[in-house]
Amino acid sequence: MKKKTIRLISMLLVLVLTLGLCACGGGNPVSSETESTAEAAEDTGKGLKICIITTSGVDDGSFNENCYDGIKAFIADHPDCTVKDVKEADLSKVIDTVGALVGDYDVMLLPGYNFARVAEIAQANTDKYFIIVDSTLQDQEGNEVNGLPNVYTMTFMEQESGFFAGLAAALSTETGKVAVVNGIAFPSNVNYEFGFMAGVNYSNAKFGTSAEYVEIPSYAGEAAVPVAGGDYGTAVGGNYIGDFADQAKGKEVAEALIAAGVDIIFPAAGTAGNGCFTAIKENGKGYCIGCDVDQFDDGVNGSSNIILTSVLKVMDINITKQLNAIYDGTFKGADDTLGAASDPAGTGFVSAEGRHQLSAEALEKMNQAYEDLKAGKIEPPSNFNGYTPEDFPGLK
Repeated sequence: MKKKTIRLISMLLVLVLTLGLCACGGGNPVSSETESTAEAAEDTGKGLKICIITTSGVDDGSFNENCYDGIKAFIADHPDCTVKDVKEADLSKVIDTVGALVGDYDVMLLPGYNFARVAEIAQANTDKYFIIVDSTLQDQEGNEVNGLPNVYTMTFMEQESGFFAGLAAALSTETGKVAVVNGIAFPSNVNYEFGFMAGVNYSNAKFGTSAEYVEIPSYAGEAAVPVAGGDYGTAVGGNYIGDFADQAKGKEVAEALIAAGVDIIFPAAGTAGNGCFTAIKENGKGYCIGCDVDQFDDGVNGSSNIILTSVLKVMDINITKQLNAIYDGTFKGADDTLGAASDPAGTGFVSAEGRHQLSAEALEKMNQAYEDLKAGKIEPPSNFNGYTPEDFPGLK
């Protein structure tokens, strides 16, 4: 009888300790994988081990961070899953980094054009899932690789968001001079550049503005992929920092534009774009337009704010959707291009009260253009669609 009592007490103690350990797990579920969380995932056979690799960190307040937010939202609903973020600043090493880490994770989340050539790694690891943002896949010779069952690529019609930025700038400028600043001339950034220029041209043609987009030749960009349409080739002009992390260079480019009379700048440059924010803040007048996410909070400058509005590339919601599909066993490999007409929408701009500084007239005109764009009446130019900022459907 005593033995039974001792055995019962031991069982109760184990139960109490187990419950206590579970209660201690109520902290932030998103972290570099600890041994305990990894073991828990393995024990259930369900939890996903996710790795996100970036070149400028997941705290850039823009592109990478929005991708990371998509993972965090997923893990908030699936605490048996974990994430590890890895920063590889050397662009020449990003593919090797994927190859070195893929065996340790279930899902590789790879944001950026730098990861285009992971096709062979994905083909060699069919038991792993790959979510690629901003690029389709290529082999080592640069040939397109589509339709892999374990790969979902999401590219965006950045030209649409760039178009809204150009409209906002042209409808709001006081000096009549506006500019877009980019990181590196990858297709996504050329899309932003061409879209911005098209938005300015559309506003001038349809809404009676007379804005000029300013380009400084010494910061001209060289496109990673030749432009389809016009006489551009790879010489896309614009204002390119040449990096997505160099805030000092971003500030330098913005200061040169301010000296040229520009009062509204659209930085599409990740962390480097924060240098543009600094330049506008120090200048004491003018605005920036946020990129990829709502950056209004980053625009606080004493009692004022330098963010006119933000244009969006909705990565987080679409990433969460794909992670849910992997977890539920409903995942299907695909190559999707997302825009304003997608469900959920892939592009747009911030119009919520208190999160922008557009005039009522500017907002009305932008909403009108947004509906026309969704309906296909306006098709801004991009790196690939053959249109140019001077000649695209809806302008004439």
